[in-house]
Amino acid sequence: MKVIAYDIGTTGLKTCLFNISDKESVQLIDGEVEDYGLYILENGGVEQNPTEWWDAMGKSTKRLLEKTGTDKSEIQGISFCSQMQTLVMVDKEGAPLRPSMSCMDTRADKQFARYMKKGIQVEGLNLYKVFRFLQITGVVSASTKDPLWKYHWVKENEPEIFKKTYKWLDAKEYLTCRATGNMRVSRDVASATFVYDVKKGCWSKELCKMLDIDMNHLPDLCDSTDKVGALLPKAAEELGLASGTPVFSGGSDVSLCQVGAGCLEVGDANFYSGTSGWVCTTVDKLHLDLGNIIGALVGADPDTYCYIAELETSGKCMEWVKDRIDLPEMDYDGLIDYIKNTPAGSNGIVFSPWMHGNRCPFEDPYAKGLFFNLGLHNRGSDLVKAVIEGVCLHMRWMLEATEKTFKTSPKVRFTGGSAISSTISQILADVIGREVETIENPRHVGAMGAAALMAVSFELISDIKEIKKIIKVKTTYKPNPENNAVYNKIYPVFKNLYKDNKKSYKALNS
Repeated sequence: MKVIAYDIGTTGLKTCLFNISDKESVQLIDGEVEDYGLYILENGGVEQNPTEWWDAMGKSTKRLLEKTGTDKSEIQGISFCSQMQTLVMVDKEGAPLRPSMSCMDTRADKQFARYMKKGIQVEGLNLYKVFRFLQITGVVSASTKDPLWKYHWVKENEPEIFKKTYKWLDAKEYLTCRATGNMRVSRDVASATFVYDVKKGCWSKELCKMLDIDMNHLPDLCDSTDKVGALLPKAAEELGLASGTPVFSGGSDVSLCQVGAGCLEVGDANFYSGTSGWVCTTVDKLHLDLGNIIGALVGADPDTYCYIAELETSGKCMEWVKDRIDLPEMDYDGLIDYIKNTPAGSNGIVFSPWMHGNRCPFEDPYAKGLFFNLGLHNRGSDLVKAVIEGVCLHMRWMLEATEKTFKTSPKVRFTGGSAISSTISQILADVIGREVETIENPRHVGAMGAAALMAVSFELISDIKEIKKIIKVKTTYKPNPENNAVYNKIYPVFKNLYKDNKKSYKALNS
């Protein structure tokens, strides 16, 4: 049967048509991409217009069906993989009351400090609240960017909008609501709100009371494989699909990229590099590393967790450098060709990829990007390669922090748009000193995860863990020892860039 999976990213939406069968097969037929705005405000706000997500769905769906010659009646289900920790305040009809607040939004620093920075502290956070967070959720809201504090920011700064609020939704939940009229949130997304009781599988009354969250604002819970409802006639017309088409919940980008990468066994690690990036490891127990800001969130598979270390800007750094050094007309293949003769280490330049602050292994909204050790001999190609290396060096740092608690697999998977490039894949292998595997269609890994979960929903695949068998490795990259030696020398210098400049970042950007 044919299904459509939507991947709602930070700056664009991927719409992918898949064929799923009872032979444990999930095949990508074709895909379309539609961009939308990411609006960065002077006060630290980062917003999006939720209706732009929906409009992007409609435009890309209609193009995809026309391009592939697929009749809307052939589509047996739709599902979602989505950015998470996005705050969408809606009324009873599901209409957004204000622009959504992105996971990159840093406005709620006062609200975060009021709830978490007072009293006896551990790692700078209220000791009692950390204790209760850990007992109930397994993680702690340790960042001003978390949705809890954005919720309070709206409450304090936009009281009229807050009074009209019926539910607090995330990006995917807004879209499934618009599609079906039902407001339900998958458990993996719910766990990232930090008021979800992991042990009981429900919203925590205690945490909501402690943090002044109105439980009436929280939607009903569901699993990632659950059917949320059927496509409403108006929604179907806007998307170009048939009314009554089943709509499945899907999950967060982190949990579904883990599924789509085939990283479903304990210890499997996935390096993802899209607009943002992360190192995610499948683990069998809850754990929080407050010192490195890494925690285990609920995954799509109810038996395991996603131990997630996040980098705010990954592929976005490449986009930035391409546009800023007079290469805007060059495509990404041209950009890779541009650096082909640049040696490992970029002729001495080291780049920090903290273009919009950082989360792991240190939380600092004031941190910024830095080109270190520039010389008169350096060229533009050195700058470009240093950006790629900087992202990979930071991922090595996150992997190192992960392995303080969990052992990861000797071979790691690399997914996201950056994984399309054999050059970037090889640089990652050289930087981390491990074999790196890429899969077919790595750019669509999240959509692949959503489609595979629909195969489970339709009982074409017996269990989520069985999805691992159908994810095929396309290429394996082995580290070059000479290049790895160069990066081993650079790595401690890279880590010190933050330590040496922390006070300066705050002086300039606070």
